[in-house]
Amino acid sequence: MATPLHPFRVVYKTTSDGLEIDADVYLPTLPLTVITIHGGAFMLGSSRMVNEDQIRDCLSREWVVVSPNHRLCPQVDLLEGPMQDCRDLLAWIYEGKLEQALKKSGKESALDMDRVYAMGTSSGGTLALSLGFDVPKPAAAIYSMYGASNFSDPFWTTPLPHVAAKLPPTLDDTFLNRVFNGPVPITGGVSLEGQAVGPPDFKDPRQAYALTRIARGKVLDAIFPSKDWDKVDPLRNVSENFPPTFIVHGGADTMVPVDLSKALFARLKECGVRCGMVVVEGEEHTFAAKMKVGSRTWEMQREGFEFLEGVVGRGD
Repeated sequence: MATPLHPFRVVYKTTSDGLEIDADVYLPTLPLTVITIHGGAFMLGSSRMVNEDQIRDCLSREWVVVSPNHRLCPQVDLLEGPMQDCRDLLAWIYEGKLEQALKKSGKESALDMDRVYAMGTSSGGTLALSLGFDVPKPAAAIYSMYGASNFSDPFWTTPLPHVAAKLPPTLDDTFLNRVFNGPVPITGGVSLEGQAVGPPDFKDPRQAYALTRIARGKVLDAIFPSKDWDKVDPLRNVSENFPPTFIVHGGADTMVPVDLSKALFARLKECGVRCGMVVVEGEEHTFAAKMKVGSRTWEMQREGFEFLEGVVGRGD
Protein backbone atom coordinates (compact mmCIF):
# COMPACT_ATOMS: atom_id res chain seq x y z
CA MET A 1 0.00 0.00 0.00
CA ALA A 2 1.30 3.44 -0.90
CA THR A 3 2.38 5.76 1.88
CA PRO A 4 -0.39 8.29 2.65
CA LEU A 5 0.30 11.83 1.49
CA HIS A 6 0.13 14.65 4.03
CA PRO A 7 -0.01 18.01 2.25
CA PHE A 8 0.54 21.33 3.98
CA ARG A 9 -2.28 23.84 3.42
CA VAL A 10 -1.55 27.44 2.45
CA VAL A 11 -3.87 30.32 1.57
CA TYR A 12 -2.45 32.08 -1.49
CA LYS A 13 -5.26 34.55 -2.13
CA THR A 14 -8.15 36.27 -0.36
CA THR A 15 -10.77 37.88 -2.60
CA SER A 16 -12.36 41.25 -1.90
CA ASP A 17 -15.39 39.53 -0.36
CA GLY A 18 -13.25 37.51 2.06
CA LEU A 19 -13.10 34.16 0.21
CA GLU A 20 -9.86 32.32 1.06
CA ILE A 21 -8.45 30.33 -1.87
CA ASP A 22 -6.03 27.64 -0.80
CA ALA A 23 -3.53 25.13 -2.15
CA ASP A 24 -2.07 21.84 -0.97
CA VAL A 25 1.75 21.78 -0.78
CA TYR A 26 3.69 18.51 -0.87
CA LEU A 27 7.29 18.82 0.28
CA PRO A 28 10.44 16.91 -0.69
CA THR A 29 13.94 18.09 0.26
CA LEU A 30 15.03 20.13 -2.78
CA PRO A 31 13.65 23.37 -4.19
CA LEU A 32 12.26 22.85 -7.71
CA THR A 33 8.51 23.67 -7.65
CA VAL A 34 5.70 22.36 -9.85
CA ILE A 35 2.14 23.69 -9.80
CA THR A 36 -0.29 20.87 -10.65
CA ILE A 37 -3.86 21.92 -11.45
CA HIS A 38 -6.93 19.68 -11.32
CA GLY A 39 -9.41 19.18 -14.15
CA GLY A 40 -13.19 19.51 -14.16
CA ALA A 41 -14.28 21.65 -17.13
CA PHE A 42 -13.49 24.75 -15.02
CA MET A 43 -16.74 24.04 -13.10
CA LEU A 44 -15.94 20.97 -10.97
CA GLY A 45 -13.22 19.39 -8.89
CA SER A 46 -10.72 20.36 -6.21
CA SER A 47 -7.03 20.24 -5.33
CA ARG A 48 -7.43 16.81 -3.71
CA MET A 49 -8.52 15.32 -7.03
CA VAL A 50 -5.11 15.25 -8.71
CA ASN A 51 -3.44 11.90 -9.34
CA GLU A 52 -1.60 10.87 -6.17
CA ASP A 53 0.78 8.58 -8.05
CA GLN A 54 1.87 11.55 -10.15
CA ILE A 55 2.44 13.56 -6.96
CA ARG A 56 4.61 10.76 -5.61
CA ASP A 57 6.52 10.71 -8.90
CA CYS A 58 7.18 14.44 -8.54
CA LEU A 59 8.26 14.03 -4.91
CA SER A 60 10.63 11.23 -5.92
CA ARG A 61 12.28 13.78 -8.21
CA GLU A 62 12.55 16.09 -5.19
CA TRP A 63 10.07 18.64 -6.51
CA VAL A 64 7.84 20.74 -4.28
CA VAL A 65 4.25 20.15 -5.44
CA VAL A 66 1.62 22.88 -5.15
CA SER A 67 -1.93 21.79 -6.00
CA PRO A 68 -4.29 24.79 -5.93
CA ASN A 69 -7.99 25.23 -5.68
CA HIS A 70 -9.46 28.02 -7.76
CA ARG A 71 -12.85 29.67 -8.12
CA LEU A 72 -15.23 27.63 -10.22
CA CYS A 73 -17.28 28.79 -13.19
CA PRO A 74 -20.01 29.68 -14.12
CA GLN A 75 -20.48 32.22 -11.30
CA VAL A 76 -17.19 33.73 -12.44
CA ASP A 77 -15.84 33.49 -15.97
CA LEU A 78 -12.71 31.65 -17.04
CA LEU A 79 -10.50 34.74 -17.27
CA GLU A 80 -11.53 36.48 -14.05
CA GLY A 81 -11.90 33.30 -12.00
CA PRO A 82 -9.81 30.13 -12.57
CA MET A 83 -7.23 31.74 -14.85
CA GLN A 84 -6.66 34.78 -12.66
CA ASP A 85 -6.45 32.67 -9.51
CA CYS A 86 -3.76 30.41 -10.99
CA ARG A 87 -1.83 33.44 -12.25
CA ASP A 88 -2.05 34.97 -8.79
CA LEU A 89 -0.71 31.73 -7.33
CA LEU A 90 2.28 31.86 -9.69
CA ALA A 91 2.95 35.49 -8.70
CA TRP A 92 2.53 34.57 -5.02
CA ILE A 93 5.26 31.95 -5.38
CA TYR A 94 7.58 34.30 -7.29
CA GLU A 95 7.09 36.97 -4.61
CA GLY A 96 8.48 34.56 -2.01
CA LYS A 97 5.15 34.05 -0.25
CA LEU A 98 5.33 30.24 -0.43
CA GLU A 99 8.76 30.33 1.20
CA GLN A 100 7.36 32.60 3.91
CA ALA A 101 4.42 30.27 4.53
CA LEU A 102 6.76 27.30 4.80
CA LYS A 103 9.04 29.15 7.20
CA LYS A 104 6.14 30.11 9.47
CA SER A 105 5.09 26.46 9.65
CA GLY A 106 8.58 25.21 10.45
CA LYS A 107 8.97 23.68 6.98
CA GLU A 108 11.55 26.15 5.71
CA SER A 109 12.85 25.55 2.18
CA ALA A 110 14.79 27.80 -0.20
CA LEU A 111 12.93 27.58 -3.50
CA ASP A 112 14.57 28.10 -6.88
CA MET A 113 12.56 30.83 -8.60
CA ASP A 114 14.04 29.92 -11.99
CA ARG A 115 12.43 26.50 -11.74
CA VAL A 116 8.73 26.97 -11.16
CA TYR A 117 6.88 24.66 -13.54
CA ALA A 118 3.18 24.18 -14.24
CA MET A 119 1.17 21.13 -15.23
CA GLY A 120 -2.46 20.12 -15.30
CA THR A 121 -5.01 17.71 -16.69
CA SER A 122 -7.97 18.65 -18.91
CA SER A 123 -9.11 22.14 -17.86
CA GLY A 124 -6.12 22.13 -15.52
CA GLY A 125 -3.90 21.73 -18.59
CA THR A 126 -5.46 24.88 -20.03
CA LEU A 127 -4.81 26.73 -16.77
CA ALA A 128 -1.21 25.52 -16.77
CA LEU A 129 -0.84 26.84 -20.33
CA SER A 130 -2.29 30.18 -19.18
CA LEU A 131 0.81 30.61 -17.02
CA GLY A 132 2.79 31.00 -20.23
CA PHE A 133 1.20 34.24 -21.45
CA ASP A 134 -0.09 37.57 -20.12
CA VAL A 135 1.87 37.18 -16.89
CA PRO A 136 4.85 39.29 -15.73
CA LYS A 137 7.02 36.18 -15.33
CA PRO A 138 5.83 32.94 -16.95
CA ALA A 139 6.30 29.46 -15.58
CA ALA A 140 9.70 28.03 -16.52
CA ALA A 141 8.06 25.15 -18.42
CA ILE A 142 4.59 23.68 -18.88
CA TYR A 143 3.17 20.15 -19.11
CA SER A 144 -0.41 19.88 -20.41
CA MET A 145 -2.27 16.60 -20.30
CA TYR A 146 -5.17 16.76 -22.77
CA GLY A 147 -5.76 20.43 -21.97
CA ALA A 148 -8.48 22.33 -23.82
CA SER A 149 -7.45 24.92 -26.43
CA ASN A 150 -8.31 26.14 -29.95
CA PHE A 151 -11.65 27.49 -28.71
CA SER A 152 -12.87 28.65 -32.11
CA ASP A 153 -12.81 25.06 -33.40
CA PRO A 154 -16.31 23.74 -34.33
CA PHE A 155 -15.91 20.95 -31.79
CA TRP A 156 -16.66 23.31 -28.94
CA THR A 157 -20.21 23.93 -30.17
CA THR A 158 -20.89 20.29 -31.07
CA PRO A 159 -23.30 18.28 -28.86
CA LEU A 160 -21.89 15.06 -27.42
CA PRO A 161 -24.54 12.31 -27.61
CA HIS A 162 -22.48 9.87 -25.51
CA VAL A 163 -22.58 12.37 -22.62
CA ALA A 164 -26.24 13.27 -23.20
CA ALA A 165 -27.16 9.60 -22.94
CA LYS A 166 -26.05 9.64 -19.29
CA LEU A 167 -28.29 12.56 -18.33
CA PRO A 168 -31.63 11.94 -16.60
CA PRO A 169 -34.64 13.28 -18.51
CA THR A 170 -35.94 15.29 -15.55
CA LEU A 171 -33.38 18.11 -15.51
CA ASP A 172 -34.91 21.53 -16.15
CA ASP A 173 -33.36 24.98 -16.32
CA THR A 174 -34.83 26.11 -13.00
CA PHE A 175 -32.97 23.30 -11.24
CA LEU A 176 -29.78 23.72 -13.26
CA ASN A 177 -29.66 27.47 -12.62
CA ARG A 178 -29.45 26.82 -8.89
CA VAL A 179 -25.73 26.56 -9.58
CA PHE A 180 -25.70 30.36 -9.50
CA ASN A 181 -27.09 30.50 -5.96
CA GLY A 182 -24.79 31.29 -3.07
CA PRO A 183 -21.13 32.34 -2.97
CA VAL A 184 -18.59 31.34 -5.60
CA PRO A 185 -17.11 27.96 -4.56
CA ILE A 186 -13.49 26.81 -4.85
CA THR A 187 -14.39 23.12 -4.66
CA GLY A 188 -17.42 21.42 -6.08
CA GLY A 189 -19.03 18.25 -7.29
CA VAL A 190 -16.84 15.46 -8.52
CA SER A 191 -13.70 15.43 -10.57
CA LEU A 192 -14.11 14.55 -14.22
CA GLU A 193 -10.79 12.73 -13.80
CA GLY A 194 -12.65 9.70 -12.48
CA GLN A 195 -11.52 9.61 -8.85
CA ALA A 196 -15.07 9.79 -7.47
CA VAL A 197 -16.76 6.49 -6.66
CA GLY A 198 -19.94 5.87 -8.57
CA PRO A 199 -21.76 7.90 -11.23
CA PRO A 200 -22.32 11.68 -11.10
CA ASP A 201 -24.88 12.91 -8.61
CA PHE A 202 -27.53 14.62 -10.73
CA LYS A 203 -29.25 15.85 -7.57
CA ASP A 204 -26.33 18.27 -7.25
CA PRO A 205 -27.06 21.31 -9.48
CA ARG A 206 -23.35 21.90 -10.12
CA GLN A 207 -22.67 18.43 -11.43
CA ALA A 208 -25.91 18.43 -13.43
CA TYR A 209 -25.19 21.88 -14.89
CA ALA A 210 -21.61 21.05 -15.91
CA LEU A 211 -22.48 17.74 -17.56
CA THR A 212 -25.51 19.21 -19.30
CA ARG A 213 -23.38 21.97 -20.79
CA ILE A 214 -20.81 19.42 -21.94
CA ALA A 215 -23.54 17.28 -23.52
CA ARG A 216 -25.07 20.23 -25.35
CA GLY A 217 -21.79 21.67 -26.67
CA LYS A 218 -22.27 24.72 -24.44
CA VAL A 219 -19.23 24.59 -22.15
CA LEU A 220 -17.65 27.74 -23.59
CA ASP A 221 -20.96 29.62 -23.32
CA ALA A 222 -20.98 28.72 -19.63
CA ILE A 223 -17.37 29.55 -18.76
CA PHE A 224 -16.59 32.49 -21.07
CA PRO A 225 -19.71 34.00 -22.61
CA SER A 226 -17.87 37.04 -24.06
CA LYS A 227 -16.07 34.66 -26.48
CA ASP A 228 -13.05 36.99 -26.65
CA TRP A 229 -10.76 34.06 -27.36
CA ASP A 230 -7.65 36.22 -27.74
CA LYS A 231 -7.68 36.64 -23.97
CA VAL A 232 -7.92 32.99 -22.93
CA ASP A 233 -7.06 30.59 -25.77
CA PRO A 234 -3.54 29.17 -25.39
CA LEU A 235 -3.35 28.53 -29.15
CA ARG A 236 -3.80 32.23 -29.91
CA ASN A 237 -1.19 33.29 -27.38
CA VAL A 238 1.79 31.18 -28.39
CA SER A 239 4.79 33.25 -29.41
CA GLU A 240 8.53 32.77 -29.60
CA ASN A 241 8.67 33.73 -25.91
CA PHE A 242 6.28 31.01 -24.75
CA PRO A 243 7.79 28.63 -22.15
CA PRO A 244 8.97 25.16 -23.18
CA THR A 245 5.87 22.99 -23.36
CA PHE A 246 5.10 19.28 -23.41
CA ILE A 247 1.71 17.79 -24.34
CA VAL A 248 0.29 14.33 -23.67
CA HIS A 249 -3.11 13.44 -25.13
CA GLY A 250 -5.14 10.28 -25.56
CA GLY A 251 -5.61 9.22 -29.15
CA ALA A 252 -9.22 8.12 -28.51
CA ASP A 253 -10.29 11.23 -26.59
CA THR A 254 -13.94 12.11 -27.27
CA MET A 255 -14.18 14.96 -24.72
CA VAL A 256 -11.23 17.04 -25.96
CA PRO A 257 -10.17 15.60 -29.34
CA VAL A 258 -6.46 15.03 -29.83
CA ASP A 259 -6.49 17.18 -32.99
CA LEU A 260 -6.91 20.26 -30.77
CA SER A 261 -3.63 19.51 -29.04
CA LYS A 262 -2.00 18.68 -32.36
CA ALA A 263 -2.91 22.18 -33.57
CA LEU A 264 -1.37 23.68 -30.43
CA PHE A 265 1.76 21.58 -30.90
CA ALA A 266 2.07 22.73 -34.51
CA ARG A 267 1.80 26.34 -33.39
CA LEU A 268 4.49 25.83 -30.76
CA LYS A 269 6.84 24.38 -33.36
CA GLU A 270 6.00 27.17 -35.82
CA CYS A 271 7.08 29.74 -33.21
CA GLY A 272 10.29 27.87 -32.42
CA VAL A 273 9.24 26.99 -28.87
CA ARG A 274 11.01 24.03 -27.32
CA CYS A 275 8.23 21.43 -27.18
CA GLY A 276 7.23 17.80 -27.37
CA MET A 277 4.07 15.75 -27.70
CA VAL A 278 3.06 12.17 -27.00
CA VAL A 279 -0.19 10.67 -28.28
CA VAL A 280 -1.24 7.71 -26.13
CA GLU A 281 -3.15 5.59 -28.60
CA GLY A 282 -6.39 4.01 -27.39
CA GLU A 283 -6.75 6.28 -24.35
CA GLU A 284 -9.88 8.33 -23.68
CA HIS A 285 -10.14 11.62 -21.83
CA THR A 286 -9.09 11.68 -18.15
CA PHE A 287 -6.97 8.55 -18.51
CA ALA A 288 -4.50 9.94 -15.96
CA ALA A 289 -6.85 9.03 -13.12
CA LYS A 290 -7.03 5.37 -14.10
CA MET A 291 -3.56 4.52 -15.38
CA LYS A 292 -1.59 1.88 -13.51
CA VAL A 293 1.92 2.63 -12.32
CA GLY A 294 4.41 0.83 -14.56
CA SER A 295 1.99 0.40 -17.44
CA ARG A 296 2.69 1.54 -20.99
CA THR A 297 0.43 4.54 -20.49
CA TRP A 298 2.17 5.44 -17.21
CA GLU A 299 5.58 5.35 -18.81
CA MET A 300 4.45 7.40 -21.81
CA GLN A 301 2.94 10.20 -19.69
CA ARG A 302 6.12 10.30 -17.59
CA GLU A 303 7.90 11.68 -20.66
CA GLY A 304 6.29 14.97 -19.68
CA PHE A 305 8.08 14.89 -16.33
CA GLU A 306 11.35 14.01 -18.05
CA PHE A 307 10.82 17.00 -20.35
CA LEU A 308 10.30 19.35 -17.39
CA GLU A 309 13.33 17.95 -15.63
CA GLY A 310 15.48 18.48 -18.68
CA VAL A 311 14.47 22.09 -19.38
CA VAL A 312 16.60 23.66 -16.66
CA GLY A 313 18.18 20.57 -15.18
CA ARG A 314 18.27 19.43 -11.59
CA GLY A 315 20.75 22.08 -10.56
CA ASP A 316 23.17 19.51 -9.15
